[in-house]
Amino acid sequence: MSGLRWRTIASALGVALALVWIMPNFMNLSEVSWWPSKQKLNYGLDIQGGLHLVMGVDVDGVVKESTNRLVTSIRAEAQKEQLPVTEVKAERPEQGEIVFTVASADSLAAVEKFLESKYGTVLQELSRTGNSITVRYYDAYLTDYKNRVIQQSIETIRNRIDEFGVAEPSIAQQGESRILIQLPGMADAERAKELINTTAKLDFMIVSNEMPPTELQAKIAEAEKAGNYTMATMKYSEYIARLNEDLKSQLPAKTIVYFEKSANAVNLEAGAIPMLLRTDTDLGGDALDDAFVGYDQYGAPQVSLQFNAAGGQKFSDLTGNNVNRQMAIVLDRVVKSAPNIQGRISGGSAVITLGGGRDRNQMIEEAKMISTALRAGALPASLEQLEERRVGPTLGADSIDKAKIASYLSAAIVILFMLVYYKGMGVIASVSILINLMCMFALLTTLGATLTLPGIAAVALTIGFAVDANVLINERIKDELRMGHSVTSAVQEGYHRALSAIIDSNVTTAATAIVLLYFGTGPVRGFAVNLIIGVVTTMFANVFVSKVLTDTLVHKFGAKKLSI
Repeated sequence: MSGLRWRTIASALGVALALVWIMPNFMNLSEVSWWPSKQKLNYGLDIQGGLHLVMGVDVDGVVKESTNRLVTSIRAEAQKEQLPVTEVKAERPEQGEIVFTVASADSLAAVEKFLESKYGTVLQELSRTGNSITVRYYDAYLTDYKNRVIQQSIETIRNRIDEFGVAEPSIAQQGESRILIQLPGMADAERAKELINTTAKLDFMIVSNEMPPTELQAKIAEAEKAGNYTMATMKYSEYIARLNEDLKSQLPAKTIVYFEKSANAVNLEAGAIPMLLRTDTDLGGDALDDAFVGYDQYGAPQVSLQFNAAGGQKFSDLTGNNVNRQMAIVLDRVVKSAPNIQGRISGGSAVITLGGGRDRNQMIEEAKMISTALRAGALPASLEQLEERRVGPTLGADSIDKAKIASYLSAAIVILFMLVYYKGMGVIASVSILINLMCMFALLTTLGATLTLPGIAAVALTIGFAVDANVLINERIKDELRMGHSVTSAVQEGYHRALSAIIDSNVTTAATAIVLLYFGTGPVRGFAVNLIIGVVTTMFANVFVSKVLTDTLVHKFGAKKLSI
C-alpha cells in the first residue's frame, strides 16, 4: 500500500474521530446508545455565568489553636517525666512561639534535652534569658502546616460543592491565605455560600460483619429497583438518606450503609463499594488534633493520627474492643479508608497503613488524600468571604454571541483572503483551517476542558498561525514553480522546505504556552491549554491533512498545473 494511501486513511480517521467527539455539542445524542461520545464542551464562568468567590482562610487562627494544643500536650508530658518546669505558655501563639520557665538556669539543659528528643523536628530554640527559654516552630514546618490548612479548606469546599453537581468548578489557592472559587452555571448563590462555609463531618465507625457483602449488595439493588433511583440520578446525600430509609427494616439495629470509592474508579458513582457500619462508636472529628503523612521503618508512606486527651481514650477503647475488625474513616458519609485493627492503640496517636504491592507515588498520593480528608473534618479553619461576583446568564450569553460574531467574521476574512490570493491552493488552505477548528473543539470536548473567553482568544490566535503555516507552504511552492520545476516536484519541495520554519514557530509557541501553563493561574492557564491544543491541531490539519489533499490532487487526479 502506497504512502499516500496510508496518509489518506490516517487523515480520514482523524477527521472522523473529531466529528464523533464534536457532534454532541450540536445534537442531543444522550439517548443514542450506540454513539460512542456523549460529552459536551464545558463553558467557563465568563461565558455561561455563575458565582465567583474569594474566601479568606484564618490560617493564623489555626496555627494559634495548634500552638495552644501543643502547650497543653507539653505540660502533660513535662509533668509525666517530672521535668523541672514551673510554667509553659504560648507567648505569640499565632506564630507558634512557646516559652518555658524553670526554677533555675541550671534546669535549662533538661528542657533542651526534652525538646530535642520529643520535638527536634518541629521546634527550634529562638532565645534564652535567665531561667526561661523561647522556642518556635521551624519555618519549614510552619510553611508546610499553613499549606496543609489551605489544602484542608479546599478539600472541605470541594466536598460541599460536589453536592451541587457543578461541572468543572474551579477551586484554587490564591496567595498565602485565600481560596478562589468559581462555579459556572451556579444560580443559587446563597445556598452555595452556606454549603461552602459548612464544616465537613468526620466519623470513625466500625465495619459491621452482621451481613455478608453479597447480601447487602442484593438488598441495595432491590431497593433501587423498587424506588426507581440510583446514585447517578440523585445527590449523594439524598441518595444515602433515601437508601437507608428504604432499608431501615432490613438492616441490623444501629447500622447504616455508606459507600467507599473503588481505587480505580473515576468517581464514586462509577465504583461505589457499599459498607455496613455501626452507628454507636461515638468517635468523630472533634477528637482528632492532627493527621499527616509519615513513613514507617522501611520508608513506606502511612497516615499518622494525633488525638486529643478525650479522643485518645475513646480511640483506645474502640480499637481494644474491636481487634481484627475494620474501622472505617468516614468524611461526609463517604468512606475514605477502612484499615484493619490489629490491636489496642493507646497513647493518643495511631497509624493508618496503606498496604503494599503498589507504586510508591500512588501510595504517597493516597496518604496525602486521606490525611487531607481527615484534617478537613478535624481542623476546620474559619472562612471569611472577601469578594463575591455574580455573572448572570445574560452576560454569559452576550459573551458567547460576541465571541461567535468575532470568530465568524475573522474566519470569513481569512478564508476570503486565502481564496483571492492563492486561488485553488487557497481552497485547500481554507478546508484545512476548518478541519483545524473542528479538531481543536473536539479535543477540548473529549479532554473535559473548560472554554473561557481567554480560551476563545487562543482559538483566534490558532487561526492566525495556522494561516501562517499555509502561507509559508504556498510561497515555497510558488518559488519552486518560478524556477521551472514540475508541479509534483514543486509540491514536494515546497512542503519540505516550509516544514522546518513551521515546526520552529510552533515549538516556540508551545514553549511559551507551557511556561504560561506552569506559572499562570485561572484564565492564563485556560489560554495556555487552548494554545497547546491549537499547536497540535495545526500540525495535523494545516500541515499533514493539507499535504494529503494536495498530493491527492496532484497524484490521484493528475493535476498538471496548480492554481496558486
